[in-house]
Amino acid sequence: MGDVNVKLLRRILVGFIREEVTKVGIRKAVLGLSGGIDSALVAYLAAEALGPENVHACIMPYRTSNPESEAHARLAAEHLGIHCQVIEITPMIDAYFSRFPDADSMRRGNKMARERMTILYDHSAALPALVLGTSNKTELLLGYGTLYGDMASALNPIGDIYKTQVWQLSEEMGVPRDIIEKQPSADLWAGQTDEQELGFTYREVDKLLYSMVDQRMSREELVKNGFAPDFIATVSARIQNSHFKRRLPIIAKVSNRTIDRDFRYSRDWGK
Repeated sequence: MGDVNVKLLRRILVGFIREEVTKVGIRKAVLGLSGGIDSALVAYLAAEALGPENVHACIMPYRTSNPESEAHARLAAEHLGIHCQVIEITPMIDAYFSRFPDADSMRRGNKMARERMTILYDHSAALPALVLGTSNKTELLLGYGTLYGDMASALNPIGDIYKTQVWQLSEEMGVPRDIIEKQPSADLWAGQTDEQELGFTYREVDKLLYSMVDQRMSREELVKNGFAPDFIATVSARIQNSHFKRRLPIIAKVSNRTIDRDFRYSRDWGK
């Protein structure tokens, strides 16, 4: 996978946000700012598309969150001049898990992600504003996210660009170097990093995903191009096993026109 045309990509994504937000009669956007590169890039794109005064960011730390995450989120918000507020999620999360003290880290991480998204949708109603998604194509294909948590949104400007391309576009947009160069982490527990949890680097998997998904290479072709069979099998399984996260809930078909199959219109249908 070669370098992307970042100037063209920037124009496309800025235009996408501007058009998709304004054509439904709204002028503002809200997003969760985690201190990571994905949400920072979306904030930069949104500020350029809508103006900083129309972008609202929520920083939502938990008591075990790395203080650096909040510092980097504030850095991005201050650099852009967007509205920003810190909403601590510790009271809600701890109140819930006081009833389930044996819950593992996956349950706790999923609960945190969904709690953050409920906050964003509450602010979406209050402002009003559309919720911007911050999951990139690599994460979506691997299922590396929480259904109805960080994977939820009204629209997602970076869902069709790989993590490698997120880094490239972030350079073009002027995202602070501290954010670009940090180890990617969902910050779900102390010392957690994405690549450690996944078992491979983003740059490695992006090359495979691009060949597998965009170029539609067969397994034989992938092996011929130098990808290890075990790596191919692992990534293929992740894509297949997480496919339910990329689909609307399955509706039992009992009529001639079923929502999501026969009754399918664009989001702005009738506008």
